[in-house]
Amino acid sequence: MNNRVNESIKVIPMGGVGEVGKNMYLTEVDGDIFIVDAGLMFPEDEMLGIDIVIPDLTYLVQNKDRVRAIFLTHGHEDHIGALTYLLQKVQAPVYGTRLTLALAKEKLKEQEFKGRADFRVIHSNSKLKFDSTHVTFFKTNHSIPDSVAVCIHTSEGAIVHTGDFKFDQAASALYRPEIGKMAAIGDKGVLCLLSDSTGAEKPGYSQSEVVVAREYANRIDQAEGRVIAACFATDISRIQHIFNSALESNRKIVLVGKSLKRTLEKVIELGYLQVEEEQICPINDIHHYQDNELVILITGNQGEPIEALEKMAKMAHPVVNIQKGDTVLIPVSPFINSEVFLNKTIDLLHRAGAEVVYGKGLINVTSHGSQEELKFMINLMNPKFFIPVHGEYKMLKAHERVAVESGIPVGNIIVPDRGDVIEFVEGRVRTVDRVPAGNVLIDGIGVGDVGNIVLRDRKLLSQDGVLIVVVTLNRPSRSIVAGPEIISRGFVYVRESEKLMAESEEIVKQIVEKVISRDSFDWASLKQEMREALSYHLFNKTKRRPMIMPILMEVR
Repeated sequence: MNNRVNESIKVIPMGGVGEVGKNMYLTEVDGDIFIVDAGLMFPEDEMLGIDIVIPDLTYLVQNKDRVRAIFLTHGHEDHIGALTYLLQKVQAPVYGTRLTLALAKEKLKEQEFKGRADFRVIHSNSKLKFDSTHVTFFKTNHSIPDSVAVCIHTSEGAIVHTGDFKFDQAASALYRPEIGKMAAIGDKGVLCLLSDSTGAEKPGYSQSEVVVAREYANRIDQAEGRVIAACFATDISRIQHIFNSALESNRKIVLVGKSLKRTLEKVIELGYLQVEEEQICPINDIHHYQDNELVILITGNQGEPIEALEKMAKMAHPVVNIQKGDTVLIPVSPFINSEVFLNKTIDLLHRAGAEVVYGKGLINVTSHGSQEELKFMINLMNPKFFIPVHGEYKMLKAHERVAVESGIPVGNIIVPDRGDVIEFVEGRVRTVDRVPAGNVLIDGIGVGDVGNIVLRDRKLLSQDGVLIVVVTLNRPSRSIVAGPEIISRGFVYVRESEKLMAESEEIVKQIVEKVISRDSFDWASLKQEMREALSYHLFNKTKRRPMIMPILMEVR
């Protein structure tokens, strides 16, 4: 318990609920704001042209003087990828373990952060004191080392943010969770548990990484040609399995992907990846070895390996391409809404002559706890109140059912939406307000300048294309000087639609002549009449609705 009596305790999920990714959770204690994680999300299918998505930071910008600290649970992009954008708006110390902060610094470099960042290294035994509270940590088991949970202690009990976790009974020392410390925190009293819901729909226990290691060793040993293994750049546990299996099979490792190289250099430097120096083969020396002496380890942009595999299958990768006899291991699950892309890539790999091992053919052990592990965490923490986080809404509801089965009363569970202000008052919990907590879309260097209207336009362009109508007028003489000229992009092939284009030009000409013959007219009304008449005509002829862009020019 905290010695000071706290008058106000609130929790606000800014992202990571109702979605996978974009994790950011606020805990407010007596007005002091503590941020746990600042993650990104990869765009959904309808977010055409968008690079990444981050949480809406409006509330934090409005209250930046109250932000006391930013805590990072681990180094995956869905927990640290928005840190650059947060630090551009909010100045606060960033706390994390050695590896997590090293990866966060690399992310800031990659995103060309120009400001100053106050990074402070913690470990699982650290205890941080603030005016309103103190904060402690405990180790969790995830696919990346140095993962911790964050415990914000109040006079009513601790608010525990688990981060991503599972319980692997065969985990090595580097990944072993501190179960004893978890139980001790639970004994002292947990006010609220915010727990990872990613695996809440899966019954039983998640399989051990030992099973993955054994499967990798068998596949790499049996492969007759090159082995191409796809992975996420920060999936350190899987990368360690690949290095170990390659060593057992006397194969060299070739690293492909800038993010992979940067990440591994830092991880090896800090001692979180055990690698024999002679194991790594420079890409330029690949021709010195037989195919059965090589394992090619790849990632792609944003750490996404599937895009790189597609390029390799199409013989369009700048470094290495698929050749007949390759064995491709795909142990990663696709991002939400990218299943179709993954399946098409697998088809291309088969066409290129590779043996592709994926899905049920290659054990893909999740790094998130299944139902029995979620129950174990709840029982260890023994929280008074429970908030499922980090997952789509169906996952949050599944986690709610798990919590009820674990003995937590339904009235003590809140399944939140983004921006909900959840307050703990006099032994009760309730949602008292909402703050802005939508999506901020990152497109190139633009931050938030692409909104729903721009996305709607992009969607229209992707469906029926665009028709550009150019007319040059002489206003004093009320005559058409040039045009109408109609340019089609993504609507119809002009050479095969000459009649339609001629009819459209005639319609535009008639409308322009009619409008400019009036005593007075304005450009806006002329453009609108052109759009309406053309849209009606084209839909009747083609059943399509292209975006129509009139361009009027005036000469004197």
